[in-house]
Amino acid sequence: MSTGENDTIADETVETPVENSSTNRKQPFPQGFLDTISTGWAERPETLPAPRAQAPYAERRRAAVSAAFPGKRLVIPAGSLKQRSNDTDYVFRAHSAFAHLTGWASDAEPDSVLVFEPTDDGHDVTLYFRERADRTTTEFYADATVGEFWIGPRPSLAGVAADLQLATAHLHEFAPVEGELVLEEDETLTRVVSELRLIKDDFEIAEMRRAVEITAQGFDDIIRELPAAVAHARGERVVEGVFHRRAREDGNGEGYDTIAASGPHACYLHWTRNDGAVVPGDLILVDAGVEADSLYTADITRTLPVSGTFTEVQRRVYETVREAADAALAAAKVGVRFRDVHAAAMAVIAERTAEWGLLPVTAEEALDADKGGQHRRYMVHGTSHHLGIDVHDCAQARREMYYDGILTPGMVFTIEPGLYFQIDDLTVPVELRGIGVRIEDDILMTEDGPVNLSAGIPRTADEVEAWMARLQG
Repeated sequence: MSTGENDTIADETVETPVENSSTNRKQPFPQGFLDTISTGWAERPETLPAPRAQAPYAERRRAAVSAAFPGKRLVIPAGSLKQRSNDTDYVFRAHSAFAHLTGWASDAEPDSVLVFEPTDDGHDVTLYFRERADRTTTEFYADATVGEFWIGPRPSLAGVAADLQLATAHLHEFAPVEGELVLEEDETLTRVVSELRLIKDDFEIAEMRRAVEITAQGFDDIIRELPAAVAHARGERVVEGVFHRRAREDGNGEGYDTIAASGPHACYLHWTRNDGAVVPGDLILVDAGVEADSLYTADITRTLPVSGTFTEVQRRVYETVREAADAALAAAKVGVRFRDVHAAAMAVIAERTAEWGLLPVTAEEALDADKGGQHRRYMVHGTSHHLGIDVHDCAQARREMYYDGILTPGMVFTIEPGLYFQIDDLTVPVELRGIGVRIEDDILMTEDGPVNLSAGIPRTADEVEAWMARLQG
């Protein structure tokens, strides 16, 4: 960053207050600057945008929330910037419920608030946000957080109203009211907006297909650049960086921190340090997903042999994980419980680990709900989670709607079994230690059964080897 709050323009300076600022990022300015900064600017005629594609879908979502809370004032904040260090902030991302209910996604403004005002027949809904400052105000040039001189053009009330098909007002006009329900302060409101996302509409499904498509391209990029990763002392960072470039070029970024876990690191379920070497002969587990500009994300894992071909032991573990994934997909039918998908995958994991002599009990005993679970040592995580505008979507839904819920057309979820034999695990033979495999796909439930949105990314061991040969050949 080449500019900051400590920059000065001249030795002789005059202190000036910053209006409408949420931070203390101020700097002194010389009088000549103050006398001239507000003049000499061209007019900024505004052409109102056509409504964005998401606007009618967001309107229907708001109607559902309104119907759930008759007579209640509801407040859905977008959230604020979060400090990274000193006077730098993390990139802003609006709260998922706010984005879902407004249609305002990667372009949402920090500190905005969506308010449902109760009326006799429902609610009047207004989006409050900080209107861009006129160039005659000090905010324009002196506030490094929101001033347009620093961060570029900001949206107008009229422009956002036309874009989102939603009434807008300046943030200064918003005032809290006693007894209102505020997202994340009110458990019921938080639950309702989370459960609203369990069934995806056509817009959401299209965006998730797009996120998967870009993610697939990112995996192609990784394979092409694996030789560069092998050549670098921190090759996992090379893999992470390659995927990041695709995510930023064609999407909003990653939907979560990329896991680029090579060798024994693949056995650490959330390895995001990504500072290890990528060594020929090892496997590298890559768990990555592109977040589209709409904020909908993919979540895909592939485990690749760094040298291009699996060893016999690696292939045996890999194909067992694929067998578990296929069993889970076969179990995913309209009307079955969400947790039955997990049970199908775990049955395979228990059977194979017992067959390999890794369990002190039989597979049947391991699968006993009360006394079993021995096989879970090698796959401690669940097989599926809902996916959408959050990578772990709908997380505040009730158990009976989520884990014990019924699979319904429009649901999107992952299937991601794995096997992880940590490098120091004395319960497994030496040949297995340090091998970690996960295969993760994104599944859309339809009336006709499950559709694997990421099926175009090679899955079987043979397909993976052919994929790598084609892209590196």
